Amino acid sequence: MSTITLTASMRSNLSSLKVIQTQMDKTQERLSTGKKVNSAIDNASSYYQARSLTNRAADLDSLLDSMGQGVQTIQAANEGIEAITSFVEQMKSVAESAAALDAGAEGYEDKLAEYAAQFDAIKDQIADIAEDSSYQGVNLLIGNKLKVVFNETRSNDLTVTGKDIVDEMAIADATGAWAAAADATESIGEITTAIETLRSYATELGNNFTIIETRQNFTEAMIDVLETGSDKLVLADMNEESANYLALQTRQQLAINSLALASQSAQSVLSLF
Repeated sequence: MSTITLTASMRSNLSSLKVIQTQMDKTQERLSTGKKVNSAIDNASSYYQARSLTNRAADLDSLLDSMGQGVQTIQAANEGIEAITSFVEQMKSVAESAAALDAGAEGYEDKLAEYAAQFDAIKDQIADIAEDSSYQGVNLLIGNKLKVVFNETRSNDLTVTGKDIVDEMAIADATGAWAAAADATESIGEITTAIETLRSYATELGNNFTIIETRQNFTEAMIDVLETGSDKLVLADMNEESANYLALQTRQQLAINSLALASQSAQSVLSLF
């Protein structure tokens, strides 16, 4: 089989063109992906370090959803407490009206029974509010617990303990118990204690809310740090790569011209025949 013999100059130019094309392909890949390290072949150390940082950022990002849902669960309970507090204050107003009745007035017993019925009707609403303060199946006002995980190894977390708020308030029914106006005074004392219980639990929930929200903000900042660190390991300088590509194009054109000149030398020899 015959072979084509090339001059040393032509071989040198072809070799240069191959090297330049390889460099151009790599530069084009960097420009298209925006990364200087696209696989372990490019830089194994940087590639795996960046991948580790990115994986951790992704793990933390998945926990952000859980934290956000934890915040909403506490917010739902807090809304319930505010509504219950409003009802309890309304109950106190009814009890105070009952306690102020004149035992010698006409229709005294009927009026007292009417106030007792109003009192118990409002109390029923409190139980309904507590039952409806659930968020995604977790209700802190009926004694459920909420666990929020803060890190990817699940070694740091916070457990928010729920309370059966209706039992905690311990407000007795009025119907049948208010035999006299003085009995309503006892209910006022129970309501005063119940309001203190509500305020105390609201404060506890508020502290837990702040903890989760602070950890949520911290996690978001950590994700930014991890992703930025990963980018510094693998991202390409687009200005530099663009300049490199233009320089390689120039070198490629010069090599092509040089190859053409070398070819012309061979053609000059051919013209002698």
